Amino acid sequence: MKFPFKIVVESEDETLKVAAEFGELLKAADIIALTGNLGSGKTFFVKSVLKFLGIDEVTSPTFAIVNTYTGKVKINHFDFYRIKKLAELYDIGFEEYVNDASAITFIEWADMFTEILPKNIYQINITYLEESKREISIGIK
Repeated sequence: MKFPFKIVVESEDETLKVAAEFGELLKAADIIALTGNLGSGKTFFVKSVLKFLGIDEVTSPTFAIVNTYTGKVKINHFDFYRIKKLAELYDIGFEEYVNDASAITFIEWADMFTEILPKNIYQINITYLEESKREISIGIK
């Protein structure tokens, strides 16, 4: 996978393949910022990468804000959707999570608080095109 990377997928199976290919690149300390409209497939993409990393039981952190999983590597999975103020992220120790060199961190709705994101992270944007058709763009920011 070369960056910037862009593909149109037409099924969940195609998304799983892209997620597995992306998952092969990941290592501890990587941070992945995901953006896209509601229902575009951000959580599905994260679940697909985590499945590749040996984690099957994944739930959306929309209400919890962050979920942590352990598989081949520790995973922090954030969802900024319900965060109202930047201070809330500081209150839950966001900086400690993203500075954890033993974990990979996924952040859904990352565009809501770009000012708190570190540099040199993967940026994934998923665009809803049709019922099962999505455009996935991956770059390094």
